[in-house]
Amino acid sequence: MLITLDRDTEGRRGAPPAETFWVAKCSMKQKERRSPNDDPDVQLMLRFQNGEEGAFQQLFNKHAASVVNFAFRFLGNRARAEEIAQDVFLQVYRWQERYEPQAKFSTWLFKIANNHCLNEVRRGEYRVSIDTLDQPYDGEDEAPPRALPDQKGWPGDKLLVAKETADRIQDILGCIPDSQRTALLLSRLEGLSYQEVAGVLDCTEKAVKSLVFRATQSLRVGLKDILNTS
Repeated sequence: MLITLDRDTEGRRGAPPAETFWVAKCSMKQKERRSPNDDPDVQLMLRFQNGEEGAFQQLFNKHAASVVNFAFRFLGNRARAEEIAQDVFLQVYRWQERYEPQAKFSTWLFKIANNHCLNEVRRGEYRVSIDTLDQPYDGEDEAPPRALPDQKGWPGDKLLVAKETADRIQDILGCIPDSQRTALLLSRLEGLSYQEVAGVLDCTEKAVKSLVFRATQSLRVGLKDILNTS
């Protein structure tokens, strides 16, 4: 089995090349709760479990870029993030026979990815890399993944502020608990619902809401001077 990461797949997910990470302040209804078997990705995994190798390749093609992006935002190291993505999908491959659909496939996948990232963080070699924050989030409802602006044509002073904000956020998120960082990245960067994030972190949706709120509050306090002048 050969798993190859296509660097161009990142663009298809709308992931930022460097300096932008937007947290939208908006309301969003809870996603309808469904059986895991209603998830098309679960069906692909079950087909793979029954010996259909092509189903695994479909899952890899669909989710590899997201796993790389999550690991990169968590660790701040692109090369290691790609290696972790390889490790994550290798683990999925090896668990072919043991897989049981107890949640959405993406929930199970990011739980594996999160564990790999936590193991890396415990080694103390990585510093979180995150991009710019637009507006603080009040934590009352779920928010969709951030929308990214086109930086082409930005004046130099605006790019400088964006870089300063990115560096500040990097420092802030490097200090908050890993669980808060995971909750924020999965709910904002990957657009997972609170229910799905709760499955990744093995906690309640209420706890996820609290984690996201506290992480956002830390960002709000740390960026107060920048936000007040924007």
